[in-house]
Amino acid sequence: MKIIEGGVTAAKGFLAASTAAEIKYKGRADMALIYSETPCAAAGTFTTNIVKAAPVKWDQKIVRESAYAQAVVVNSGIANACTGAEGFDCCEKTAAAAGAALGIPKEAVLVASTGVIGMQLPIGKLEAGVRAMTPQLDGSLESGAGAARAIMTTDTKRKEAAVQFSVGGKTVTVGGMCKGSGMIHPNMCTMLSFVTTDLAISKELLQEALSADIKDTYNMISVDGDTSTNDTVLLLANGMAGNATITEKGADYEAFLAALNYVNETLAKKMAGDGEGCMALFEVKVIGAETKEQAVTLSKSIITSNLTKAAIFGHDANWGRILCAMGYSGAQFDPEKVDLYFESAAGKLQIIRDGVALDYSEEEATRILSEPEVTAIADVKMGEAHATAWGCDLTFDYVKINADYRS
Repeated sequence: MKIIEGGVTAAKGFLAASTAAEIKYKGRADMALIYSETPCAAAGTFTTNIVKAAPVKWDQKIVRESAYAQAVVVNSGIANACTGAEGFDCCEKTAAAAGAALGIPKEAVLVASTGVIGMQLPIGKLEAGVRAMTPQLDGSLESGAGAARAIMTTDTKRKEAAVQFSVGGKTVTVGGMCKGSGMIHPNMCTMLSFVTTDLAISKELLQEALSADIKDTYNMISVDGDTSTNDTVLLLANGMAGNATITEKGADYEAFLAALNYVNETLAKKMAGDGEGCMALFEVKVIGAETKEQAVTLSKSIITSNLTKAAIFGHDANWGRILCAMGYSGAQFDPEKVDLYFESAAGKLQIIRDGVALDYSEEEATRILSEPEVTAIADVKMGEAHATAWGCDLTFDYVKINADYRS
C-alpha cells in the first residue's frame, strides 16, 4: 500500500467541483459536487440518532434501493435537519437538478448537508449551484481539494487522504474527504465523509467492508459527546481500475480492507484533531484487555471524559481522572492492576503501575502533554485484546464557538 496525495479525485474517473452558492456563508465556497464518469456501486453508513436529517433519509433510500449511484451533491451552512416534508422534497429537487445537469437519473444522485439545524435550504440556490458546478467538474487534485474546503463548517482545515494498492496486476486507488469539528461522538458523528475508489467490487461486499471498518475508525472518535442528526459516510466504487470484480472474500478483498481502513482512520483522526477550539489530538490506547468490546468501552469512556479532556488542555498528568472514567464505563477490570503511560513526540512516561502512582517527574509529564498529539496507554493486564479511540482537549474556545454558532 502506497500513501499518495489527494482525496475524492485521486481514484480514476472521479471528478469534483465547488462553488459559492451563498447558502449561509458569504465570500467562500459552500457547495461541492462529486461525479463518477461511470456508474458506481454505492455503500453508506448513517447516524444512529433517532432524529435523522432529510439527506440521511434520502441517501438511505438511494443506497438501499437504487441500482447504482454516480454523483454526490454536498452543501455546508444549513443541515436540512428537522425540516419535515419540505426538507425531503428539497433533497429530491436537488437530486433532480443534478441528474438533469449530468444526464443521469435523480435516483443516482446522493445528497448531504451540514450546518445549522432547523432551517430550510434555499432550493433555488442549490439548483443554481449545481448548474454552476457541472461545467467545472475536473479530476485534478486541486478540484478535490476545493471540494474538501467547500464542505467545511467550523473546521479549520480541509481533510483528505488517499492510498494505492494492487489487485491482479492493476493499480487501485482509494481516496476520500471529510468534514467534522463539532457535534462528534462515537456511533457516527456531525461528520460527513465521502470515499471513492476505482476498484471493481460487488455492492454487497462494498457495504460489508464499510460497515465493518467504521467500527474501528469513525465510531472511535469523539469531540463533545453529541451524536449528530446528519452523520453520513458514503463509499463509491466505479470499477475503472479494470480489475476482475471482487465477489468473494480473499487476498484482494483483504488488501482493499487495509486501504479503506487507512483512509477512514486518517480522516477520522483529522476530525478528532480538528475538534472545535481544540489544541491537541488526544489518542487513547487500551491494551491487555480480555475482549475487544471491553477495550472499546474503556477507551471511549476516557476520551469522552470532560475532566480528562480539560486536563489534557492544561497539560496536566491528572491520571486519577482517567482511572475514574474507566471505572464508570461499565466494563469490569481490576483497578489495582492497571498500568498507565503518557506518550508524545516528546517522549514516553509511565505514570502509574498496578493502580498506584509512580515517582514520576511532573515537569517531564507536562512536556510530553504539551505536544499537539498526545497518547494515553492503559494496560489492564487481562488478555490480548486492544482498541484505540481518538478525541481532543476541551478548551475555552469550544464554548465560545458553540455559544455563537447560529449568529
